[in-house]
Amino acid sequence: MASNLSTRAARTACSASKAASRPLATIIPRRTFATGPESSTGEAEQPRWSYTPPRAKAPFSLRLHSKRPFFHVNSDPALLDQFYIRMLGNGGDQVLSDELKWLAVTHKSFDQGRRGFNDRLAFLGKRIVQLQASLALVQNPEAANASPKTDPHGRTPFSHPALDGLRSLSPETKSFLTDRSKLAELAQKYEMQNVLRWTPRKPDDLKASGLELVLAHTMYAVIGAVSLEKGGHIANKVAQERILEPLGLKTVS
Repeated sequence: MASNLSTRAARTACSASKAASRPLATIIPRRTFATGPESSTGEAEQPRWSYTPPRAKAPFSLRLHSKRPFFHVNSDPALLDQFYIRMLGNGGDQVLSDELKWLAVTHKSFDQGRRGFNDRLAFLGKRIVQLQASLALVQNPEAANASPKTDPHGRTPFSHPALDGLRSLSPETKSFLTDRSKLAELAQKYEMQNVLRWTPRKPDDLKASGLELVLAHTMYAVIGAVSLEKGGHIANKVAQERILEPLGLKTVS
């Protein structure tokens, strides 16, 4: 009995010493992420954005006998690159990876969300744009036409040039200057509607289907994608130069 215990202890100690001598990468399993299916040779057959995953397909059509007209969405990478050049400037088609370029312009209504969608990117991008809008208002009090209120008791409030911009910083002012309709109008100037991937509820009436909301949402998603790919500094610059300045807000660098 004692000899069996000693043998097991020796085997355990030997296994532990072998595991300790191996590299950490061989001990901890690695998680690999793929953006598309792989063939038997390990090579990706097609990009993830261009197809619906086979396992995500329903066994039958969810729109059987539907009378809703077909809505065409862009699948041309060259057309998408032209949009990014218009929005991000020269070389804008090289800022993001191919997969992220498509993801940023994909709404969750497209293909039942089975190819990925831009909600998380838009959440991040909206925070960046709102922060830069706040900084622009503080640095440019004239942008909101802020005027001090007259005190009914004749008192003179404390004033300092560094605090003048705080009168402009209010939720109402910021929401007015970055209004959804203004963002959507700017997106249409960049011709985002030509590359937007979504499925409108009424293909014959895009406005009633929420085109304005989807365009503003996608504008935020592009900023979020730039932040994810290039970092916050570049995303801040893009938000200032390509969104806030066209809307009339200029940040002093």
